[in-house]
Amino acid sequence: GIRVFAEDWSSDVCSSDLATLKINDINKNFGKTEVLKGINLDIKHGEFLVLLGPSGCGKSTLLNTIAGLETSNSGDILIDNHNVNNMEPSDRDIALVFQSYALYPAMTVKKNVTFGLEQRKTPKEKIAKALDDVSNLLQITQLLDRKPSQLSGGQRQRVAMGRALVRDPKIFLFDEPLSNLDAKLRVEMRREIKKLHQKLGTTIVYVTHDQTEAMSLGTNIAIMDHGLIQQCDTPKNIYNKPESVFVADFIGSPSMNLIEGKLKKYDNDIIFMPNGSNDRIKIPVGNYSFKNKFENTELTTYLGIRPEHIYFDKINSDCFEIDLKSELLEYTGHEQIVTFDYFGQQVLGKFASTFDIEINKELKLNIDTSQISLFDKDSKKRI
Repeated sequence: GIRVFAEDWSSDVCSSDLATLKINDINKNFGKTEVLKGINLDIKHGEFLVLLGPSGCGKSTLLNTIAGLETSNSGDILIDNHNVNNMEPSDRDIALVFQSYALYPAMTVKKNVTFGLEQRKTPKEKIAKALDDVSNLLQITQLLDRKPSQLSGGQRQRVAMGRALVRDPKIFLFDEPLSNLDAKLRVEMRREIKKLHQKLGTTIVYVTHDQTEAMSLGTNIAIMDHGLIQQCDTPKNIYNKPESVFVADFIGSPSMNLIEGKLKKYDNDIIFMPNGSNDRIKIPVGNYSFKNKFENTELTTYLGIRPEHIYFDKINSDCFEIDLKSELLEYTGHEQIVTFDYFGQQVLGKFASTFDIEINKELKLNIDTSQISLFDKDSKKRI
């Protein structure tokens, strides 16, 4: 099947320049189901783009379409401004690393890594040099004579990466390459992949459903949901200025608190009044950078505040004091996550574990209003 022919994708060992990848209005249906709905992406030289989203959002389908393993119903894929829609996968100069490693069990590591080059009659000295470079880079030199069955998961993933690297492709595609590894190894491999990208500066498109992986690896992240890109931006912007409730909720651990209430003009200021407070609480949000001027007299809104932007002390002049009742405490070692009740709405706070916090107690805390996000309740979009 596909797995095997993906092994032998050809490309000239030394041809690679940094490549650009443009995706213009790609649509893909499986029968009546729309899986990709007009995807547009512009990936620059040497960028590390992470496609992030829940299962079934279309991220692997998009990756397979770039690779040529799936054909789109409409739209164009351009590599270095050349349309590759009708090109065979083997002619696209792309290397794919799967989560299942897809190594040949009967071959040694050395043979697995060099097989594709041998198939294409690459000169022996070129193969030897490429093998040497890659095995040093990935620290697999001592494994070259072993079979895949004698390797750990992390070692197998390194070999799979070696097989892709040795071909020196224009673009690397990674499909959840770390999801079969245990937590500690994933963190280590994540660091390896990041170092690799810094060293080689190749263009990478990387699929994952793990937001920590996405945040730590990507120069840019495209967050997908139901076949659409919800936001494509730097990890920092996605974290600080999510464009929609979906993005706000998907990124961050625990995710952003969304407090429902009303946004209103009041005494030349703009205030937020949380539901359940009988309009007694007026949180000033006039300093918020609104995308469009706030003209409404009143708007049903979510106020988003991350758990780590709730403090015991007033840390700056933007802090606003609120009364919360502690209900639940989760201790994770270096920090603790506290669930509070705020006028019948649940609000989570994240604190250093050195604080002693009592349960079922009314507490005065501060929210930093310079760190908030506001979303329209109906459209679920950032205001």
